[in-house]
Amino acid sequence: MKKTIALAAATAALTTSITAHAQSNVTMYGILDAAVETYTNADAAGNRVTRMPSLGGGMFPSRLGFRGTEDLGGGLKAIFALENGFAIDTGTQGQNRLFGRQAWVGLAGDWGQLTFGRNYNMLTISTYDVDIIGPSQYGLGSLDSFIPNGRSDNSIAYRGTFSGLTLGATYSLGRDTSAAGGPAGTNCAGESGSDAMQCREWSAMARYDGSGYALIGAYDRIYGGPNASGGLNSSDKTDSRLHLAAFLKRDDWKLGLGVIARDNDGSTTPRSRMSYIGGAYNVTPFFAMEAQLSKLDVRDSSNDATQLVLRGIYNLSKRTAVYVAVARMNNDGKSAVVLSAGGSVGAGLNQNGLITGIKHTF
Repeated sequence: MKKTIALAAATAALTTSITAHAQSNVTMYGILDAAVETYTNADAAGNRVTRMPSLGGGMFPSRLGFRGTEDLGGGLKAIFALENGFAIDTGTQGQNRLFGRQAWVGLAGDWGQLTFGRNYNMLTISTYDVDIIGPSQYGLGSLDSFIPNGRSDNSIAYRGTFSGLTLGATYSLGRDTSAAGGPAGTNCAGESGSDAMQCREWSAMARYDGSGYALIGAYDRIYGGPNASGGLNSSDKTDSRLHLAAFLKRDDWKLGLGVIARDNDGSTTPRSRMSYIGGAYNVTPFFAMEAQLSKLDVRDSSNDATQLVLRGIYNLSKRTAVYVAVARMNNDGKSAVVLSAGGSVGAGLNQNGLITGIKHTF
């Protein structure tokens, strides 16, 4: 009996010690964003479409996530994130995966953080704070769908900030295991014994934040594979993007601009450049106006596209906002760049769009 009591007391003391040493915290969060839109020239006949978009909300794609930390002592923490994307109009799963937006675990300390799993690449991260319109239905993703879908399977990611300088890098052994199609399913699983470079990806970023401004540079390169989509049907074919950007911010306004140069071996016109400039102004503490002009210039081709977006946001509370956006896409030559992500357009036709919705965060 005395041995049993002694063992129980020792176990309780050890449990208390471990609990005090390793404190864990898990947070559930999410965004619900539902919108209705109408846009012109959805086909060669010039028909109009009115719909609730599925791929993204009017401002942000809907999501449900979990993030957590555990204090391991000595300034070291265990960290993780699981984030599911879904279409709020139908309730269906996004990115062709249960946790398609993020799924990683790692360690963090004063030296930065190192994570393993499905991570954002540094090109996508480099657009944060600069891209005024962001990952919305009428954002930069209309001109290049890779930007809001910049995530890598089987990847290792590092990011750290030191006296205003942020450095980051990722390396993927097999960038996209999904064969479902679209920008989030390019059928390039990699991890091949016969071809080490098949379907790999790497990215890097440097960012300096000063008083009310930031200077940003990022690079991303993806490698092809025998069954990969987008014309990258071998590992010696690559698709690379270089992003240079900056923003300036004051109390009531913000200005962001950038350029993304692309060299894509999977295209008959491999070289292109996308430039953008946008601004935001807080008219009142509750109401903000935003605008962004973007242009896709395809080298050695007349098939260019220009996008203009104007958006008004009214904050009903810290968590809930309603918004309205109007946009136009000009398609030159035989260009068929769609104004609304996941939509359609007749080749060489311009589009006008209107979208309105509500966003709630928790």
